[in-house]
Amino acid sequence: MNRILRNHIIDFTGMVFIGLALMLLSFSVHFQLPFKLSPSLLNLNTIFLSILIEALPFVLIGVLIAGMIQVFVTEEHIRRWIPKNRFLAIMMSCVIGALFPACECGIVPIVRRLVGKGVPIHAAIGFMLTGPLINPIVIASTYMAFGNDVKIASLRMGLGFFIAIITAFLVSLFFKGHQLKSSTLTTHSHSHSKKEAFSKRFWDMLIHSIDEFFDMGKYLIIGAFLAAFVQTYLPAKALLEAGSGTVSSIAIMMGLAYVLSLCSEADAFIGASFSSIFPTSAILSFLIFGPMMDLKNTLMMLSVFRVKFVIGVLAFIISTVFITIMLVQGFI
Repeated sequence: MNRILRNHIIDFTGMVFIGLALMLLSFSVHFQLPFKLSPSLLNLNTIFLSILIEALPFVLIGVLIAGMIQVFVTEEHIRRWIPKNRFLAIMMSCVIGALFPACECGIVPIVRRLVGKGVPIHAAIGFMLTGPLINPIVIASTYMAFGNDVKIASLRMGLGFFIAIITAFLVSLFFKGHQLKSSTLTTHSHSHSKKEAFSKRFWDMLIHSIDEFFDMGKYLIIGAFLAAFVQTYLPAKALLEAGSGTVSSIAIMMGLAYVLSLCSEADAFIGASFSSIFPTSAILSFLIFGPMMDLKNTLMMLSVFRVKFVIGVLAFIISTVFITIMLVQGFI
């Protein structure tokens, strides 16, 4: 443990100082400060803390799963489990993702480990897109948020699954190889023998999980701050007034989903609050696009994958969601 802290001393110290600064801001109303803080800054701090508190449990779950994959799952397991056929591999990864209760906050470290172990990049993307979007917890929260409306929950699940398959297939056509950054690949390429004692492998899993947490944590903090800044200072009223047409309302709701960076287990309740302002098609674009890719998730992906690949995946998701929603909006 001491070795881990020494390796991450800068990250650890930075997180401590950030935490102390946030506590000072949060409790500033209870004691006198030599300077006066503006209400907008206090609001930014509140939103920033809420995003972090909402995301951190899922990041912790994600890095623990990533550590388990690194230590207990071998390349031979991956070769046996993943079909060689590209389309079958995409379908299988999307189905597994749909059954896997993961949040977009913790999905990136899991995907990194899977790709590093030999999972094809298109299959990994299929898993990454469906995991936070249509797992059982998200579907249940969507059903409840919209007043036990089966239609919205079913449309989110069906359209989301279709969009994930199309996006993963586009990735398979345009990108080859693992697409991981070379520094990421060399830093985390460790092998573990099956003959090692379980206690040793379990300890190695914890070490890998802690490494993963510090790697992902700093990008989560940056992404959460940017999302809080946008929520605090973006003129939401102007955006709502601009969303009068179908095209503009879909574009605005997708933009809001990206910058708000809400957790997929809770975003349905925010989406439902817009039901009286925007049409169902725009609400669906918000519910589908946000869990697939948001601001904090983009930064976390940029820390792991090549920039060109992340931009390409983002462009595929945006275009596929927008076109799909436009095609079906007359029927919903």
